[in-house]
Amino acid sequence: MSIEDEILRQRHAQLERIRELGFEPYGHAFDHTHTIPEILAGFGNKTAEELAGTPVHVRVAGRIVAIRRMGKAGFLHLQQHAEKVQIYVKKDAVSETAYKLYEQLDIGDIIGVTGYLFRTRTGELSIHVEDLDFLSKIMLPLPEKWHGLEDIETRYRQRYVDLIANPDVQKVFVTRSRIIRSFRRQLDEHGFLEVETPMMQPLYGGAAARPFITHHNTLDIDLYLRIAPELYLKRLVVGGLERVYEINRNFRNEGISTHHNPEFTMLEFYQAYTDYRGMIRLTQELLKQVAIDATGSAQVAYGEHTLDFANIRQLSMREAVVELWPHAEKPTLENVKDPEWLLRHSKETSPGSALVELFERDIEDQLIQPTIIYDFPVEISPLSKNKPDDQAFVERFELYVAGMEICNAFTELNDPQEQRRRFEQQLALKAGGDEEAHVMDEDYVRALCYGMPPAGGEGIGIDRLTMVLTNSKSIRDVILFPLLRPDGERGIAQRLRELEA
Repeated sequence: MSIEDEILRQRHAQLERIRELGFEPYGHAFDHTHTIPEILAGFGNKTAEELAGTPVHVRVAGRIVAIRRMGKAGFLHLQQHAEKVQIYVKKDAVSETAYKLYEQLDIGDIIGVTGYLFRTRTGELSIHVEDLDFLSKIMLPLPEKWHGLEDIETRYRQRYVDLIANPDVQKVFVTRSRIIRSFRRQLDEHGFLEVETPMMQPLYGGAAARPFITHHNTLDIDLYLRIAPELYLKRLVVGGLERVYEINRNFRNEGISTHHNPEFTMLEFYQAYTDYRGMIRLTQELLKQVAIDATGSAQVAYGEHTLDFANIRQLSMREAVVELWPHAEKPTLENVKDPEWLLRHSKETSPGSALVELFERDIEDQLIQPTIIYDFPVEISPLSKNKPDDQAFVERFELYVAGMEICNAFTELNDPQEQRRRFEQQLALKAGGDEEAHVMDEDYVRALCYGMPPAGGEGIGIDRLTMVLTNSKSIRDVILFPLLRPDGERGIAQRLRELEA
């Protein structure tokens, strides 16, 4: 029998002892007067004399994260919302039944306590317990080192344990929620309308990616989990919803890395009567305020760097290659405009694709401070409008932070004939073996034939932005339940069934 199975057996026996004391091991509602963070915020600066002079009675619930028993008394720490408070249980201060319950408590149990606040001799704010309620029994052991669920695989696979054992993880996801709330508030204030578009689509589009395929039994058709909501959102702009956004889940059947997860969250928004320059200005405003709302400052620590979201730099892709070229032979802007020079330094067969390869290979990971890279080659931008003075480039930008792409935006292509030609170019690439090339979307071309106003559109990766604003090194640190291979462990349901046998 494993240690874990032995603990399961012991705690199963404890359930009956708790019932014998008159408590349900999985209790009911508990009316509390305070949360633990409220106690710490409201009374953390009160002296022992102030607490004794004006007694503060509280009812609070939480999970036990430490127990220190000393004869006929003991100290426990309760945790709630990633904050902890000490409680003091003394045999002659509670009922006989409550004290017997205290003797049965394990680290990880969830309890409710009633009592008053005081400070111990060491000055720690504590709750002097007058009554105990039992709310939920823990059956499996928490990690031995309380600070410390450190095994990465277990942390991601059993996020519920990670959130208990590593309170700072809770703070990451609180920050993530603040980021989304800030975007939503700001866009609402700018007159944008939040909408929802299909997650199962008959055609996938709006990005260069391989889709996941599913099947609808009643209609007997294959459908695709969306890789982006872009084409549906732009249909709404055609229909007269001039400012729309969606905080959406996307699915891309591609690799997994510290920067990629097959299921991820994007914010996409579209605004009529603007262009990519207008989107740049809006992006600078949004991201500065998001950083402030999420962290309290526009200057954010990430690794050894301090990232400044109040000063977002702008470079064209060509300028970035010239300025940050890491090799001995330093190019000039004229070199980077020269097709022969580009093709000589790349494996690609077109100048535009060669420029992008050089940028992604040698420049991208150097963009640590928030930097907008604008003006992209037309070859990789099938949905963007051409620059009027250079038809080989489009009005598009991406924002990079900490070497990662965070945002992608452009002036939307609203010419149905040009959009048809771009789709046909993509079909040629797909016929040549490019699995991520765009498909022809006849209905989207039809929508453009009804007239879409000039517009700018943008997608912002919520997961990567959360990585930056929480100083997290992996995208799986900011996704509550990242995709993992099944572990094949013997099921807990079977083990619980064995205990009752």
